[in-house]
Amino acid sequence: MTEPVAPTSRPAGAPRRGRPPKAQAQLSRGAIQAAALTVIDADGIAAVGMRSVSRVLGVDAKSLYHHVESKDDLLDAVAEHLLAQLRIPRPTDSIEHDLRAMAHEFRRVTLAHPEAATLVLTRQLSSLTGLAPIESILAVLRRTGREPGAAVHLLRTVMATLVGTLLREVSAGPTFGTADPDDIAERERTLRNSGLPEVAAAAGQLARFDREREFEYTLELIVDITLSRPVRARSAGTE
Repeated sequence: MTEPVAPTSRPAGAPRRGRPPKAQAQLSRGAIQAAALTVIDADGIAAVGMRSVSRVLGVDAKSLYHHVESKDDLLDAVAEHLLAQLRIPRPTDSIEHDLRAMAHEFRRVTLAHPEAATLVLTRQLSSLTGLAPIESILAVLRRTGREPGAAVHLLRTVMATLVGTLLREVSAGPTFGTADPDDIAERERTLRNSGLPEVAAAAGQLARFDREREFEYTLELIVDITLSRPVRARSAGTE
């Protein structure tokens, strides 16, 4: 007669059968957003994927699909997470002040996570979080007396200018100028010896890249365009 087999004891701390591991049980879209941003900050957007994010969270990659549908949805989630950090300024009685405040807030969020800049600035989101900044800028532009159609055209111009400037700021390399004195001198010599008269004449300026001055120059253009471009009279059959 064989001896009865005693039931195997469960190792201390091991999850009970049928229950997900603690990390998986606490998984949420917010946790996934934060983990994806960790990957981006360390290795760039190209490194983001279900597996790389799941490793940060200590869960199986398949479990992420309960909260995000795809890699594209994952990137949208990160963009939403970052846009949620925008502190939309309170409107004042100054259009110029309000435009400047919004631009500086976009820059603050962008520079906080430069590797994720393209997500903040270029993803087209339909959520309330994604549309709130657009609503704020349109509200400012409408105060200039423009109809919705004209305000949208100006919005796109303003955003294209601002986005281009911020993307250049976070990714500027020696080709676009630098702030390092040794690199400036080397770049300036290269430009002066280019054989191109206008490039050589502007070599001292082309070799330098002052982030603050570049941003303020762009912002000045945005404000000037918004305030100085004449508002066309409303015509029949238009908005």
